[in-house]
Amino acid sequence: MQEQDDLITRARTWLAEDPDPETAAELAALVEAGDLTELADRFSGTLQFGTAGLRGEIGAGPMRMNRSVVIRAAAGLAAYLKAQGHAGGLVVVGYDARYKSADFARDTAAVMTGAGLRAAVLPRPLPTPVLAYAIRHLGAVAGVEVTASHNPPRDNGYKVYLGDGSQIVSPADVEIAAEIARVETLASVPRPESGWEDLGDEVLEAYLARTDAVLTPGSPRGVRTVYTAMHGVGKDVLLAAFARAGFPEPVLVAEQAEPDPAFPTVAFPNPEEPGAMDLAFARAAEVQPDIVIANDPDADRCAVAVPTADGWRMLRGDEVGALLAAHLVHKGATGVFAESIVSSSLLGRIAEAAGVGYEETLTGFKWIARVEGLRYGYEEALGYCVDPEGVRDKDGITAALLVAELASKLKEQGRTLTDLLDDLAMEHGLHHTDQLSVRVEDLSVIADAMAALRAQPPVALAGLRVASAEDLTRGTEALPPTDGLRYYLEGDYRARVIVRPSGTEPKLKCYLEVVVPVAEASDLTAARVRGQEVLDAIKKDLSAAAGI
Repeated sequence: MQEQDDLITRARTWLAEDPDPETAAELAALVEAGDLTELADRFSGTLQFGTAGLRGEIGAGPMRMNRSVVIRAAAGLAAYLKAQGHAGGLVVVGYDARYKSADFARDTAAVMTGAGLRAAVLPRPLPTPVLAYAIRHLGAVAGVEVTASHNPPRDNGYKVYLGDGSQIVSPADVEIAAEIARVETLASVPRPESGWEDLGDEVLEAYLARTDAVLTPGSPRGVRTVYTAMHGVGKDVLLAAFARAGFPEPVLVAEQAEPDPAFPTVAFPNPEEPGAMDLAFARAAEVQPDIVIANDPDADRCAVAVPTADGWRMLRGDEVGALLAAHLVHKGATGVFAESIVSSSLLGRIAEAAGVGYEETLTGFKWIARVEGLRYGYEEALGYCVDPEGVRDKDGITAALLVAELASKLKEQGRTLTDLLDDLAMEHGLHHTDQLSVRVEDLSVIADAMAALRAQPPVALAGLRVASAEDLTRGTEALPPTDGLRYYLEGDYRARVIVRPSGTEPKLKCYLEVVVPVAEASDLTAARVRGQEVLDAIKKDLSAAAGI
């Protein structure tokens, strides 16, 4: 009974200072109904601020995304920035078109202003890379993007960048979280009604001018494209970038062209999810373009599909990553090519053959963007950084431009993206990748699977002996600690498996790769079949070992 009373008391205390009438009414109804199960879920702790910032379901209470949580997060960030010597510095705030995003952005600007910092808010919902660009362009000490990227409609998030234009990493995340924890009440956080700057289109225009830097002057621009914004904020910026560059205007997937926080045509607004690209493929079947391009809702990711004899096929992120690397090498790019450990080892082969630097990082562009001398970085989850001097993060707009340039160049030669992938397989071996991804309702399923694999690591997968098993929580010579497991398998296929919890979704993700030697072009089809057979067998055995 005491626990129930404490729960009701905490809920009423939270309710008394909730500044949002919607979440206040929601919480009041739960208290009135005495819904202890739901209240316990919402008050079981606090939404944790980490290297991904905040992300969660919108709703009332400290375990949901809401204005109270955002105000506390903003106050903690402001205190951290002042402690770092940035009092009076500029914080740029961007936001997407999800539910509550504009409210969260305004609250952030108010808190920064009240704390004695300067705040500037982007003029409307815009792609995340525009915010990442604006930080360095305006000389800001930090930036905040309100977005949940490709999460389900009920979610929102709060992504923090520091003045170098990169997402936060440890120890900044821990120090900001400590400042957030020191915020006792919302009444203690000054929130003036004005005093920040509402930016015009000048920053967007500067970003668009910068997108030209990824293309070679005078390069072919003839590719025909079908494009979907996946109900997000990418359409206007991508169309403007393509028009500036002189590409034919992409044909839009009308049903998904305009921002809509309900994401009515997709179960999950992520191009990688089953069914998400169906409308784009239907439009492509009508107009017969050369390629299909999709952005996720905040347009920091870029998906590419190509025509085949059996219809349209989404390229894997690893395939696009290799294509862009090969294109940049051909353009004479120098510097370091980087990827996360879960991405295909093919990038390393391409870099080695080209004589450019190569580096692996932990998962996430917060790590990739920090590689010294970075020229190009990618991650298999459709993220590509093709202009690190402009945007030190993944950027679905500039990546789309570079894909379009490459496809245009190949088109002039009577070739396709698929032909170039075949060339890379012939030169470096067929690097066949796949993923075993398990979405859960109960996060303990993920913890149990990781514990099972640590307690009893598999000795063989797909009949291939596990040659080495690394627990990445211990770190390596090249990598700091992270929650993950990595296996290398014996045999000619150079098979590799990495298992880790997703950092942004309730998923356990397993990344698989095999390398099938290819002697001549006629071997490619058989190599792909064999590669998929091995990957399928690895999936089956890994599922059994993890109990998923």
